[in-house]
Amino acid sequence: MTETYKITVSYDGADYHGWQRQPRKRTIQGALEKALSKIAKKQIPVIGAGRTDAGVHALAQVAHFKARLNPDEDALYRALNSLLPNDIRIVSIRKTDPDFHARKMAVSKVYRYRIFNAKDISPFLLRYALYWPYELDLENMKTAAAKFIREADFTPFSSNRLLYPVRKVIRSDIQKKGKEILYTVEANGFLRYMVRTMVGTLLEIGRGKRTPDIVDELFEGRRRTLASPTAEPQGLCLIEVRY
Repeated sequence: MTETYKITVSYDGADYHGWQRQPRKRTIQGALEKALSKIAKKQIPVIGAGRTDAGVHALAQVAHFKARLNPDEDALYRALNSLLPNDIRIVSIRKTDPDFHARKMAVSKVYRYRIFNAKDISPFLLRYALYWPYELDLENMKTAAAKFIREADFTPFSSNRLLYPVRKVIRSDIQKKGKEILYTVEANGFLRYMVRTMVGTLLEIGRGKRTPDIVDELFEGRRRTLASPTAEPQGLCLIEVRY
């Protein structure tokens, strides 16, 4: 009997070309499908809740696949992790409702971007945070971050030109923890490079090159400009997918 399996996956995306499988490129989806094919003895598509970009990490990416497999969940959990590279780990796996769809049924996704704001950074953090040794105006960044909470056309903060560009952001805030600035954003969906471009805009504001009002101006203009550059990928991590 064919079953639907829901999996939660954690990965270090630094050495991968993103989630989506691509010919002759190392991807998260490709690695998962390769491991699963060795167990199932055939190709089985793995559908993720969202497509993380090259170099982006995930603490709890959600995906599903349909297969007819003999092992129980515990045996399948051990088998998959034994076949996957060490920088990709299955956190949980279970059989679920046959109609479950990781992407279509997701209510929202939560991303976090880490900025290490100090003169020096440990080499062990460079893969997981943006190193920014310059002064930033945190209060202006907080003011600007709150302006992203809206349902609107997010074209000014994306390189995407094909999909319906309206997204609803329900959380957008900045916290300072020690030497790190943590930007957390939750929305019903994200356009390509959307979070990284929002962070790039916040950094421009933090540097004093723009004021917080630029966020409203960009929404009004509905187009991408030099005021919204794209931040580097290593600081970004998918924290949670909510259903």
